[in-house]
Amino acid sequence: MDVTHILVVNAAVVAACFLVLWLISIRLKDVSFVDSWWAIGMVVVAWSTYLVTGGHGPHAVALLAICTVWGVRLGVHLFWRWRKNGPDHRYVVMLGKAQSERGWSFAKASLMMVFAMQAPLLLVVCLPVQLGQYAQTALLGPLAWAGIILAVIGIAFESIGDLQLARFRADSNNRGAVLDTGLWRYTRHPNYFGDACVWWGLYLIAAETGWVGAASILGPITITFLLTR
Repeated sequence: MDVTHILVVNAAVVAACFLVLWLISIRLKDVSFVDSWWAIGMVVVAWSTYLVTGGHGPHAVALLAICTVWGVRLGVHLFWRWRKNGPDHRYVVMLGKAQSERGWSFAKASLMMVFAMQAPLLLVVCLPVQLGQYAQTALLGPLAWAGIILAVIGIAFESIGDLQLARFRADSNNRGAVLDTGLWRYTRHPNYFGDACVWWGLYLIAAETGWVGAASILGPITITFLLTR
């Protein structure tokens, strides 16, 4: 089993999933649920890698467990938000402009501007949980433990931030106001900060497995760029 085989299998899995989701979006005339799949899709990739590689040691287990907890929690939260609030205004505006200004159909606009872009980005961002499971390992070292701690902090930070925001928005007295208490007092985007911590933590775990795992640094760099830019 080589690295190329792992990446090709995962690319095929992701492509198949995004194709099905694209077809669903055409039927619903809404792509907002793709945000939920962004997280769940990474869990699918983590498990796909684990099954393909056979789960080589504690680093693979740590990567799989952390990615699963993070992805399921975030995916369920975003799915709940979509079902509660309906279509995301940002997607509505973006796809509406593509249809009116470029003359694209909804199907073409959603494929070109959402699904075809997010699929490769998902594969790049979750490189640590793919390449970090390649090498067989025996024990977790200090770098991996530092990564685990950082990732757990990130999951907690993100989860608490999402909960605080949901409670704030549920109060009609806060309509039009800006949340500036709790974690939101310290950063405008606790959820983004938590995401960055999770993926840099996963990278530290992967980096301890050898040069293949260390080469996955493009993943956390990409998610940091996406979150900040």
